[in-house]
Amino acid sequence: MSRPPLPPFTRETAAQKARMAEDAWNSRDPVKVSLAYTEDSIWRNRSEFFQGRAAIVEFLTRKWAKEHEYRLIKDLWAFDRNFISVRFQYEWHDHAGQWFRSYGNENWEFDEHGLMKRREASINDVAIKDSERRFHWTAPGPRPADTPGLAPVPN
Repeated sequence: MSRPPLPPFTRETAAQKARMAEDAWNSRDPVKVSLAYTEDSIWRNRSEFFQGRAAIVEFLTRKWAKEHEYRLIKDLWAFDRNFISVRFQYEWHDHAGQWFRSYGNENWEFDEHGLMKRREASINDVAIKDSERRFHWTAPGPRPADTPGLAPVPN
């Protein structure tokens, strides 16, 4: 299976790959998201470490059961050959209705078929008021084309 764009990445294809990942995650479909990763993909997400598509599906199912009205923006940070680094923010609320903005960075390594074989994510959550939310498009679904990416300085 091939998942273009393929490495080695250019600035344009790395940004395209980041936006494709953002759109997939905003679908909140764990199986769809898992297909962008190798069968034996290695993940670190916060303090969790796991491997393989089945574990990815289980993790994302659990994640989106907790993080309601999840909306994500990813921006390309750096790239080289088969590596991409992104910074991201996402907003969500818990069962009690408390909103959060989660800030993070991901480092990705791809195989020759354009599938991600390694993902390492560092993420911090900040409680916000409903009035402080920035991401208001209909969810689940992709960020609309007229909704900008992240500001130059994360805030």
